[in-house]
Amino acid sequence: MSTVNWDRVERGLTREQHRMIWRPYGLPTVSDPNRSAFFDGEVSPRWDIPQQMAVSVAITGAFFGREQNPNQPVTTREIYEEARAVAAAGASAVHIHVRDDKGYNTLSADRFREVIAPLKEEFPNLAVDGCLVAALDGEWEQMKEVLAEGLLDAVPINTAATYVGDALFAKPIPVILEKTRLILESGAKPIIACYTDGDISNADRLLFKSGLMQSGSYWCLLPALPGCSPMATPRQAFEGLLRLSSLVRDVDPDATILVCAAGRASTYLVTAAAALGLHVRVGMEDTVWTWPHRDDLVPSNLRMFEMARDLAALLGRDIPDHAEYRSLVGLPAASTPARA
Repeated sequence: MSTVNWDRVERGLTREQHRMIWRPYGLPTVSDPNRSAFFDGEVSPRWDIPQQMAVSVAITGAFFGREQNPNQPVTTREIYEEARAVAAAGASAVHIHVRDDKGYNTLSADRFREVIAPLKEEFPNLAVDGCLVAALDGEWEQMKEVLAEGLLDAVPINTAATYVGDALFAKPIPVILEKTRLILESGAKPIIACYTDGDISNADRLLFKSGLMQSGSYWCLLPALPGCSPMATPRQAFEGLLRLSSLVRDVDPDATILVCAAGRASTYLVTAAAALGLHVRVGMEDTVWTWPHRDDLVPSNLRMFEMARDLAALLGRDIPDHAEYRSLVGLPAASTPARA
């Protein structure tokens, strides 16, 4: 039941003559969104958002197979074709894993070459980064072979100790330090990959305080997978991303931060990242779902890139081309292959 005192309302209407209070002190201009008539200076300065938004595409990873998503690229031919499609469409960079004949992750230099060589032939400036996680016997030497050949422009360092789904994913401190040294020695760009806020603390203690890495490094945030920083709701995703990105800035004020469309958060997470002025990674490594509130499976890497391209356009940001991306993340300019 209403408790409004309508008699008092009527008296107020009469007193105000049925009009709003209006005092335009800045006449003849009624309202200027950028200036004030009473002082010099901008009232609404531009946001400090980078004009460029790098979009990397992670073609396939080590976690998901065709059981989780029938569209998942597995063979070297499929991985190459998906990478070529996004590179031709304007993706800034590609991130790859390669698989063995059974569909499992492998560090085979031959298989990396099968994917990377034709990509570099057609797109000489394309930056190709990829995971070299040595988990099985012999893979450490395979990792060193890939690094020594300079097949990858950048390689992630996982400063992680966490369960990812049902698997324990932990990097011993000596492995983190030695792998970082080898990546730097090879001339590749280290990418600090973090799944939780604890990983950022590990990176600070082990990589920055040790002097191995300096401010202005390249970071990749991969929350939202089961066992990683939880992002089961929009609130968790937005609050979590703000926390993670702020923690990175505390360690590395000049960091370049790339946020992955990971887990259920998928495209909503990179949408938030894009609005915050960060860079994004989309693709079939980090999620099987196109959207967090539906069960539509990711149809292709190209489709995910096209969605990110539309997002960049909607937010007035530009996607750097291959050469611009190299400059953005601190990679040297690619040498042009000699022509016969």
